[in-house]
Amino acid sequence: MSHAFTTSTLNVSTGSQERVVDITADCEDFLREAADGRDGLLNIFVPHATAGIAVIETGAGSDDDLLAALHTLLPADDRWQHRHGSPGHGRDHVLPAMIPPHATLPVLGGSLELGTWQSVCLVDTNKDNANRQVRLSFLG
Repeated sequence: MSHAFTTSTLNVSTGSQERVVDITADCEDFLREAADGRDGLLNIFVPHATAGIAVIETGAGSDDDLLAALHTLLPADDRWQHRHGSPGHGRDHVLPAMIPPHATLPVLGGSLELGTWQSVCLVDTNKDNANRQVRLSFLG
């Protein structure tokens, strides 16, 4: 049973800009040891009130399109009740309701079972918090 559940924390520096950070390679690195060729589930969780996990295509503009869509849906202005931090920071606290702080993905033969163009991404619109933790947990 001790090999059935393994967890690790990934530290990600997002800087002072809104970012979509591809963490797929980090997930695969974790699974090489944790899954050891087995089938199971990978849970990715961000223990932050202003970040989320998305499974999207990256590198072809979709990551920038996601940030643009978030600007449309959640403008960084003074409409938000939550008002500490940078102007419009209240919208960062609404983000996890749209892009959840977690994802659970299938693992087959020790590798993520993703579609051809899918990547696992940390979505961070909070310019006030440059360092994020992502908890990776494998259940096999």
